[in-house]
Amino acid sequence: MAQCILKIALDTPLNALFDYRWHDDTQDELPQVGQLALVPFGRREITGLIVGVSDSSDVPEEKMKQVLVVRSQLAPLLPQWLALAGFAADYYQRPLGEVALPGLPKNLRVSTTVALDRAIKKLAKLPEAHDARPHNMPRLNASQQEAADAIGGVQGFKPTLLYGVTGSGKTEVYLQSCAQVLARDDDAQILILVPEINLTPQLEGNIRARFPGIMLATLHSSLSEGERMLHWLAAHQGRARIVLGTRLAVLASLPRLKLIVIDEEHDPSYKQQEGLRYSARDLAVWRAWQLQIPIVLGSATPSLESWHHAQSGRYRKLELRERAVKNAVLPRVTLVDMERDKPVDGLTAHLIAALKLRMERGEQSLLFLNRRGYSPVICCESCGWISNCTRCTSFMVLHKPEHRLRCHHCSLELRIPRHCPTCGNVDLQPLGRGTQRVEEGLQQLFPEARILRIDADSTRRKGSAQEAFDSVHRGEVDILIGTQMVAKGHDFKKLTLVGILNPDTALFSQDYRASERLFAQLMQVAGRAGRAARTEGGSASEVLIQTRYARHPLYDAVVNHDYDHFATALLEERAQAALPPYLFQALLRAEAPELATAIAFLQAAKDSLAHPAITINDPIPMSMTRVHNVDRAQLLLESASRPALQAFLKEWLAALRAMKSRVKWSLEVDPLDI
Repeated sequence: MAQCILKIALDTPLNALFDYRWHDDTQDELPQVGQLALVPFGRREITGLIVGVSDSSDVPEEKMKQVLVVRSQLAPLLPQWLALAGFAADYYQRPLGEVALPGLPKNLRVSTTVALDRAIKKLAKLPEAHDARPHNMPRLNASQQEAADAIGGVQGFKPTLLYGVTGSGKTEVYLQSCAQVLARDDDAQILILVPEINLTPQLEGNIRARFPGIMLATLHSSLSEGERMLHWLAAHQGRARIVLGTRLAVLASLPRLKLIVIDEEHDPSYKQQEGLRYSARDLAVWRAWQLQIPIVLGSATPSLESWHHAQSGRYRKLELRERAVKNAVLPRVTLVDMERDKPVDGLTAHLIAALKLRMERGEQSLLFLNRRGYSPVICCESCGWISNCTRCTSFMVLHKPEHRLRCHHCSLELRIPRHCPTCGNVDLQPLGRGTQRVEEGLQQLFPEARILRIDADSTRRKGSAQEAFDSVHRGEVDILIGTQMVAKGHDFKKLTLVGILNPDTALFSQDYRASERLFAQLMQVAGRAGRAARTEGGSASEVLIQTRYARHPLYDAVVNHDYDHFATALLEERAQAALPPYLFQALLRAEAPELATAIAFLQAAKDSLAHPAITINDPIPMSMTRVHNVDRAQLLLESASRPALQAFLKEWLAALRAMKSRVKWSLEVDPLDI
């Protein structure tokens, strides 16, 4: 009879591993590290990860419970994957099980093996696909070819920042680099990360067309649980040669990984904002170092962290300064001064005339406004009442087509009041504009136009976003209105005009990253224009930015497409102000029914431990103080030494866990939003 003690990591908030007994009269072989096991935990049965096998334990035998099932039909997760999960747990100060298990498909973690057995059988029926020869390889320009050869030919760990203007053909460089890696190694796997789900269909189509003879797996949250299980298993078995996914895919099991590509590496979506608050970009870089393989970080507007690494020589920088399509040039950017050209219904005369010209020429236009809904707030001009959310320190946004007020933070919905709740005035007015209101105004200005709005409200149904983008690509849309969903990654061939509405609010944000994000957003959305070759008689591509601060240096950099000097200036400011990437931070957040309770907990946390190399700032309310009837506060820690901060956090967290408090708290390392 085979028996042993298994040390198992569980997805629990407890920072500990658990010992379980295992024995099986029918087997001679012991379970292996990296296998999954179903175990009793309290009144539940949950799946855990085996991280140790031994013949003894410090836990009294009478207190140890028996393992119910070991998932022996699944090959163990390899030591390199366990090391990745261990690093993430250690760096982000979370229990190992809380890192490793949520990254696995849900169907792997359920109490039955039916879904796993079904997926294994289904995958076994699929024919082996080993023909990695690329199809329809286009000819690259000199800069693209140099970049593809530099990436595809590298051996060992060499992080590369691929800095290319919008439309410079970074995707083609990725694909031809992949072709070189696949041709060199018959078993190689490649991981390609994108920041958002809506960017996967177009890239997936390109990959399948280029490499029809190999298996491609996709991993993102829009997949059904059955699909996700099948694709994860294909990656785990090494059958999927290319894995395309969003940030969660960085934790996929890839036993023969040889290249990692991170598209739009600057995008904040790569940072998980709930639970394990990890950076997929940073974990990908560590994973490449661990495996000693190349990694490519591509962007037209790199993050300041990556730019700093390139400037200091830690990353190799490759540049694509021109658009890939012959005769396609970067759009001309013009600032429309709203102090002189007063907008009517949110649109200046200059922008309206430009829209009309594109309509007459059969070309497409895009209006970008990163604010959904009809208007951000409704108010009573008689008494000053405004539509505040009763559960959050935010406004209830007017969604006119749905006849609702909606909070975008807690999802509270209310009917639009017929009169002011305070004074009874029936003349309530919307203030400001969202995409719905802009759409309404355009329909009145251009009744003959085919207008389409793409935002989180118009694309709630599964597949609706891709349907909308497909209609734009087919030329069935004259004017597209969109939020950040349309700002990056989409190649609209007939689009020659981009109008940017209301970008000024980001200029006055308390977030020190706001200018970096605004610049990236403006450059990305501007890059949707003029990506195809200009035809004779066609319009020159143009970007019109409506602003009241036309002399702001940020806009000057956008007009000149000058990321280099803008990033260099920002880095100098960060260095002078002692901010990341020249400083390392952690953020302790606390939530309680009353703000004073959260602040008191954070003050006690601050007083619990001190270190000469760590600055612990005073606790303050979060900018969005109340969400869903819960008050929130934060405590910022800073240090010039990453190792010192990490060592302090380990000791400090032990002290925090010992504090008796009903306050809900969480720690984030390398926070993006402060």
